[in-house]
Amino acid sequence: MKRWIAAGIIALILTGCTRYEPSEEMTMAEESRTEPETGQAQEAAEPAEAITISKYPPRDRVKVKGIYVSAYVAGTGDMMDKIIEEIDRTELNAVVIDVKDDQGRITFDMDSPTVNEIGACQAFIGDLPGLIRKLEEHGIYPIARVVAFRDPYLAEQKPEWSLHVADGSIYRDNKGLAWVNPYKKEVWDYLVEVSKKAGEMGFKEIQFDYIRFAVDKTMKDVVFDEADTGGRDKTQAITEFVSYAYDELAEEGLLVSADVFGTIMRSEEDAAAVGQEYGDMAEHLDYICPMIYPSHYGPGNFGIANPDAQPYDTIRHALKDSATLLKASRKEDAGQAVVRPWLQDFTASYLKDYIDYGDEQVRQQIQAVYDSGYDEWILWDAGVSYHYGGLLTPEEAAAEEQEIAESRAALPPETEAALPSETEAPAGTGTGP
Repeated sequence: MKRWIAAGIIALILTGCTRYEPSEEMTMAEESRTEPETGQAQEAAEPAEAITISKYPPRDRVKVKGIYVSAYVAGTGDMMDKIIEEIDRTELNAVVIDVKDDQGRITFDMDSPTVNEIGACQAFIGDLPGLIRKLEEHGIYPIARVVAFRDPYLAEQKPEWSLHVADGSIYRDNKGLAWVNPYKKEVWDYLVEVSKKAGEMGFKEIQFDYIRFAVDKTMKDVVFDEADTGGRDKTQAITEFVSYAYDELAEEGLLVSADVFGTIMRSEEDAAAVGQEYGDMAEHLDYICPMIYPSHYGPGNFGIANPDAQPYDTIRHALKDSATLLKASRKEDAGQAVVRPWLQDFTASYLKDYIDYGDEQVRQQIQAVYDSGYDEWILWDAGVSYHYGGLLTPEEAAAEEQEIAESRAALPPETEAALPSETEAPAGTGTGP
């Protein structure tokens, strides 16, 4: 993921140097030798201590327990104040806020070349600096959500950057929305431009969503120009964008994350269709955020008749898939993203056999994250109406973290947590011993 510059350097030159993110570093020690004294043979000295110097500035990581907040809510003072109150009294410590939304609109007044050229701003958030200050005062970590390639506004304003069908017209999905072309370097640069500006406004992390190709059956009508693809398939294009954006944004001191379909971990066909290769993307990110909402899995997935009705079991199995894939794809000379899953805090009433999601279902999913060996999560509800009763107080969460740390420390190395089918699941999940 990160490219490190490593060298063995004598002590005098090393003064003031520090290591950054040592868990992901690579070092290459050089053996140094002393000058021989007269009449004596040269003797090898002890190897100098290797120092790893990152090409990126220091970036402070936060163990995120967050929620999504739409730009409209973030820009409505009394609504956002109520959310901050709930964050203060619970274990929550982060918010993911729309900076570039699902329609491709920039949600605050952003002064940037392409943004100005196409008039992309629709300032739902009237005082972003004031909002960022308030979040900082309350110790809340701000993450900028940047919707990437589903951008109907940019596609209409810059048709040369959009997907096209055989007759040359702009491609639109089954909702009538145009998509920009993920192969286009111009689109990559626009996304980086927007993200850097978000960083300048005070966001600490950029989280790309819709970082993929469209999945409608209508995609079969799209015609790709060899001049754009350069022989690359969809997964290569998306992974190259992730690598490119990461380098650009990490150099600005920003952390970078990306949302991916949970189903790509179980289906190579799905991965190829959307262009998301889980292990490859994780090599070029700080955080990878699989959307493993139980409602996204059909009947029979993981051997579960109705995954939506068994949130604990579904999350456990999905994260087991994640661990297996990342372990298989890990390279000795590369870092790997931290897994930070999206969890479901909405009722999927569009399903035939759905259940109502409330405090219990939220807590079961969070518990499944911890039982799978992970520590971070984000809740999603498009309506920004969360079940805070499923969350702990800060004091309760601190005690739970200590308990989890102690229990993990007591396990032998390489121990993997048993799946629900192998052990007793928490009460209420519908799974027996």
